[in-house]
Amino acid sequence: MFDIGMTELLVIGIVALIVVGPKDLPGMFRTLGRFTGKMKGMAREFQRAMEDAADDAGVKDIGKDLKSYANPKKFGLDKLNEAADSFERWDPMSEPAKRGSATKALSEERKAKADKIRDDAAERAKARREGGGSKTAPTRTDAATAAPGGTAVPDPAAPVAPEDPKT
Repeated sequence: MFDIGMTELLVIGIVALIVVGPKDLPGMFRTLGRFTGKMKGMAREFQRAMEDAADDAGVKDIGKDLKSYANPKKFGLDKLNEAADSFERWDPMSEPAKRGSATKALSEERKAKADKIRDDAAERAKARREGGGSKTAPTRTDAATAAPGGTAVPDPAAPVAPEDPKT
């Protein structure tokens, strides 16, 4: 309370012994102790009265409500913190990426299209080797290259042999 050290108390005791005298000193300390005890009791009583008044006014209930409102679990912040922690601990090189069903289906679809393109290219190359080439461009009739009337459209990726000027 007063932050008095041992040396200060010794100095105060020596001054009190000189001023009051050795005969009256024990009575003075007894009176000082009773006065200090009464002051502490009054302070305790005042504190209890204030706490009782606060309880009657509902301050503790308001405090509990405020603590519950500030609870991070109530707002879902605990899940956000968990997600942030898992993201900080994530190492992309440690585990392979997990594929969902939509990603897997898309990958299979792309693989099938790539295989089809590769097979078509192999067939065209084989036909060019065997047939010696043609004067017209090979055509594709799939939905992506068909003309509005359903006729075949020249394949832009296929090479076209130069036309013979004699014919």
